Amino acid sequence: MSRAIRTKRTRALVAATLVLALGALTGCNDDGGKDEGASRPSAPGPGSSSGLPASLTGQKLDWKACPAPTPAQGMGDAPGDEWECGTLKAPLDYAEPEGETIDLALIRAKATGGDKRIGSLVFNFGGPGASGVATLPAFTEDYRTLRSRYDLVSFDPRGVGESAGVRCLSDKDLDAYYATDSSPDDDAELKAAAATNKRFVDACRKNSGKVLPYVDTVSAARDMDLMRAVLGDRKLYYFGISYGTELGGVYANLFPKNVGRSVLDAVVDPTEDPLEGAIAQAKGFQLALDNYMKDCAKSGPLCPTGKGGEEGNRKLTELLKKLDEQPLDAGDRKLTQDLALTGIAAALYDQEAWEYLTIALNEAMRLNRGTTLLMMADSYLSRDPQGRYGNIQAANRAINCVDDKQRYTSDDVDEQMAAFRAASPVFGEFMAWGMTGCTGWPAAGKSEHPRVAAEGAAPIVVIGNTGDPATPYEGARKMAKALGKGVGIEVTLKGEGHGGYNSGNACLKKAVDGYLLDGKVPAAGTTCS
Repeated sequence: MSRAIRTKRTRALVAATLVLALGALTGCNDDGGKDEGASRPSAPGPGSSSGLPASLTGQKLDWKACPAPTPAQGMGDAPGDEWECGTLKAPLDYAEPEGETIDLALIRAKATGGDKRIGSLVFNFGGPGASGVATLPAFTEDYRTLRSRYDLVSFDPRGVGESAGVRCLSDKDLDAYYATDSSPDDDAELKAAAATNKRFVDACRKNSGKVLPYVDTVSAARDMDLMRAVLGDRKLYYFGISYGTELGGVYANLFPKNVGRSVLDAVVDPTEDPLEGAIAQAKGFQLALDNYMKDCAKSGPLCPTGKGGEEGNRKLTELLKKLDEQPLDAGDRKLTQDLALTGIAAALYDQEAWEYLTIALNEAMRLNRGTTLLMMADSYLSRDPQGRYGNIQAANRAINCVDDKQRYTSDDVDEQMAAFRAASPVFGEFMAWGMTGCTGWPAAGKSEHPRVAAEGAAPIVVIGNTGDPATPYEGARKMAKALGKGVGIEVTLKGEGHGGYNSGNACLKKAVDGYLLDGKVPAAGTTCS
């Protein structure tokens, strides 16, 4: 868990990988609020696309049948015949638009509504580092209603999957990396952790040094505006989840006049620095864990965390301490302290995974076996049964470290440790050490905070879930405010898990679909439960 810096994974992404891993156990207007009717290809709108060479803005995408996702993109089968894949060329460096280019992997399913088509609805599933090409088809049914008026489109952002994907350690070396203790208890462990981090950073520099300065969120937002133009849309219609909300906010800041109907779900707080974000996330995961333990306690003696609360925290910290001293057998591998915590965190993204967490914890605590928790950790880390890793964690670090100027040291961790432990007796210490992940990174960070103010943009629906572990609920209100008056429209879901739309809540789905399909802007402060 502490290896994943400022991780903002989506409910959809984590749920999909958990299902795979645990299956064995079980005409456009400027006003986004008006009906926009059928979309026709038109000249590119204002923004970066208009300043790019015609070789990029005028490119024609060659859509073909999609193969199965590559190991770098993650687990999964080839999508059905309704899906097409293509490649978009974009500048490596937007400061040199006629210079070297990179290929961005895209996927789409065409709208089914004929002349009622509005345009392309572009999805980003967060991470940062999630492959949209691998993720979107897994949720065909979730977005089928939206497909009635939109082509459903997603992509691997720069640095991710098959879009100049960041490569660092080999699969074998990653197994060793994730098994290493990242929350050092003494000087020897501190030196070992620093050496492990240096090996990771050096591998990223060696294998991906050329792209590392250019995988930032601002460049990804410029990629989306190029994508909008090439797809033939005057406006960008957008659905961003988790980190995808930050990307959507940055896009709105850069191109407010190009914003079409947009939804931000599981919202990143744009006002926080990495330290503040990490402490807030520790609180969020602890809240989700507390809610799980309260629910688990209803099963009586079968619950591995007892009555929850202090008793549950004690049982979990005792398990983690035991694993620090002696990892558990998990087939031909070992369940370490770090991997166990990662497995626990993965299950908190979706309430439907709570039953698997109970199974996994009982197995570890009562049977001294770590198989199920390790499977859950593998799903989070994008490791398939053949031992091949996706690049989501490498991309996650690369994107965060080039976005953020801040570089934290072990002294900073020591100074803030009390605050992290107060935020979460289970997750706090591990998340505190995660702050050092950008130490020694070969590309400089670019900003203190993402810029999201978007005066003049169409309304953007901003969804906060009160039980969200990874992007705490308070971030939605702060994003809505930062976007600007009349732009950010806050909608609340009183629920559990990461994100809202894919939770199945009918009230929330009605509010979102009403805006995206019919232009009906929800009333600010709308609450669903």
